[in-house]
Amino acid sequence: MTDEKQTLRGFVGKFMRGRELRDDEDIFATGYVNSMFAMQLVQFVEQAFEVTVEGEDMEIDNFRSIDALAGFVQRKRTAGAA
Repeated sequence: MTDEKQTLRGFVGKFMRGRELRDDEDIFATGYVNSMFAMQLVQFVEQAFEVTVEGEDMEIDNFRSIDALAGFVQRKRTAGAA
């Protein structure tokens, strides 16, 4: 999962204007992102990790932090492999 976190950090970091983000930190509480970012993040996750984000996946807790995103990607991959 480390590679996934690194990939996610790279994407999210582009919006943080040089600010370091902890893996467990709430991305949306930082004030550096907006609703457009949320849409870009979903699109990035789908393309980078080849998963489909369904309507029921659109819970803020799946996207709140690097840890949450990496866990979400892992769950989607596991569900897709089953």
